[in-house]
Amino acid sequence: MVSLNLDALSEVKKILVDGGYSGKPFADKLQSLLPDAKVEVVKRNELHTFSVLPKRWIVERSFGWLEKCRRLWKNCEKTLETSLQMTILAYVSILLKRFH
Repeated sequence: MVSLNLDALSEVKKILVDGGYSGKPFADKLQSLLPDAKVEVVKRNELHTFSVLPKRWIVERSFGWLEKCRRLWKNCEKTLETSLQMTILAYVSILLKRFH
């Protein structure tokens, strides 16, 4: 099981999520873990029209960055903890490239 350090997340004030995370079970669990954080659901526009939604773009861009990490393309990790660490490592790699 993945151990979550809630002290490290104490500064989180807002969480942007996709429309798939708009259910009550998700909201209840998040409220119990991070009582001070607010959840903002970023939904898509109409199916046949296109307009850039700024907050939706943040979510999509983050997924795009992760897709560039080849190890994350397939679920080749045996445990959830290893998968979580590989995701963190991917974001650290992205940040280091930006500072270079």
